[in-house]
Amino acid sequence: MLLGDLLARFEDESVASEAILRLGDLALVAALRARAEAEGETLGAYAAGAMRRFASEASDEAWISLMGALARAEDPGSVCLKRALAHRLDASIERPAGAHGALLPTQRGPRPA
Repeated sequence: MLLGDLLARFEDESVASEAILRLGDLALVAALRARAEAEGETLGAYAAGAMRRFASEASDEAWISLMGALARAEDPGSVCLKRALAHRLDASIERPAGAHGALLPTQRGPRPA
């Protein structure tokens, strides 16, 4: 399957949501669900948006790294999805949704003085 085909599959929210659940990472699912809700999206819409955002915003280094990982992967869809979700979560941390958004497990609060 071509990468473009893989990215296009995630435009379907139900496919994206199912793929997240198939990852089997409950902590990741909980963090994603919280972030999606904070942004007023369903889990599937958030994942589909993550794929679109990665496709349009990822650096050349991120793409090269992804291509190498895809070449070695048994499940390229999961690898691509994990990278896209990490990219979107990182962007969400830099630009939190709403002034009262909860911290994700990967975020840290203010550092003590």
